[in-house]
Amino acid sequence: MWLFVLFLAIPLIEIGLFIQVGGAIGLWPTLLIVIVTAIAGTWLVRSQGRGVMSQIRRSFNELNDPTEPLAHGAMILFAGALLLTPGFFTDAVGFSLLIPPVRRSVFKALKSRVSMSGFAVRETRRSAQPGTIDGDFEDLTPRGPGSPDGIEGSKRPTHEPSGWTKH
Repeated sequence: MWLFVLFLAIPLIEIGLFIQVGGAIGLWPTLLIVIVTAIAGTWLVRSQGRGVMSQIRRSFNELNDPTEPLAHGAMILFAGALLLTPGFFTDAVGFSLLIPPVRRSVFKALKSRVSMSGFAVRETRRSAQPGTIDGDFEDLTPRGPGSPDGIEGSKRPTHEPSGWTKH
């Protein structure tokens, strides 16, 4: 129900603002403001989007939690959609989402409302030696009767090594 009210209220707010601003400054200045805000918003979204993408890459490279940079990226994307939508109210909301402290506040508010029950969060320990990668593996070598190691399931090679690899 609240989504229906939102879809009804936003266009009505925009129409009212267009009538008020257009009556105060005229048609052409009003249209110019709409075009300038779309261009400025596009430029700001691109520049802030690059910064957030570098934060996302850094968090993946350093094995940090990427949740906050991903949320900031989603909010910047949403801000871009709002800024490309003609209107003063949507522009105000879009420009406010481009302010990092506003995004942090929105993220904290959303984070407090989202439950992570059912998800296992595992801490990763960093190795003492740089360049060491910890991992798990499972041997998938088929084994059977006649295998060289005496375990059932292994296949014998059907040809000699090509010489490209060393054994």
